[in-house]
Amino acid sequence: MTSIVDPFVAALPAEVPLKDAPLVRVIAQFRFPEILSVEQRDFVAPFQEAIRRTYSVLRQEQTQGILLSPSGAAPAKSQIAWRFSDTEGFWRVSLTPEFLALETTKYVSRSDFFGRLKSLAEALDEHIEPGQLDRLGVRYIDRITGDAVDDIAKLVRPEVRGITGTIAATHAVHALSESMFELPEARVLARWGCLPPGATVDPAAIEPENEKSWILDLDMFSSAPMPFIVEDVVAEAQRYAERIYTVFRWAVTDDFLVRYGGKP
Repeated sequence: MTSIVDPFVAALPAEVPLKDAPLVRVIAQFRFPEILSVEQRDFVAPFQEAIRRTYSVLRQEQTQGILLSPSGAAPAKSQIAWRFSDTEGFWRVSLTPEFLALETTKYVSRSDFFGRLKSLAEALDEHIEPGQLDRLGVRYIDRITGDAVDDIAKLVRPEVRGITGTIAATHAVHALSESMFELPEARVLARWGCLPPGATVDPAAIEPENEKSWILDLDMFSSAPMPFIVEDVVAEAQRYAERIYTVFRWAVTDDFLVRYGGKP
């Protein structure tokens, strides 16, 4: 991928399937104006029936938000969150009065993920009727562990690697980089770097490991309100995934692809 100069405008590269991809989690989220009825069991029941064949396990959780103000952070009102999952626990759908999210730790392909997202969007449109989105986001998280971390200089570009892979990094407890990129239609929040054993930058999405690891966390999102039209919002989410993949391919080397079972 050395021919790509700017991954934020470059054409989508041909996909290289990775047999042993270090992709630990993929998330897509539709955030919408608050719908108070979502806290009512009877209101949510038709939505559950629409998705129950695929996501048959339902758990009700009480979430506690955080309100940020000039005086600091304070607990916000609690909310009910409905968590639907498959029996293996690889796929989870979260529904609250303010968002619906799909996440998986067993990603198969882009077409599979966004086919599932479309089915959920159709059920959301029919039974919850959000009307508009306040935020649309897609996030891919890769994490490498073990000996691969010591070979990081061969696996990722110098621009991404930074101090990691140099002699100075042997003294670093952790080495993380965070950048926000502005695009015409959205933003990309990119985080990458090394974490020590037991550490995480996001407990909800990146579980701590017992050994050192290197993460590549790419989150593309838009906070511009848009009508909730199923075909449009799913197509936009898939465009975000394609842009994320372009950035991923720019960030990693051919050695990375080969190491994880690809044929560049």
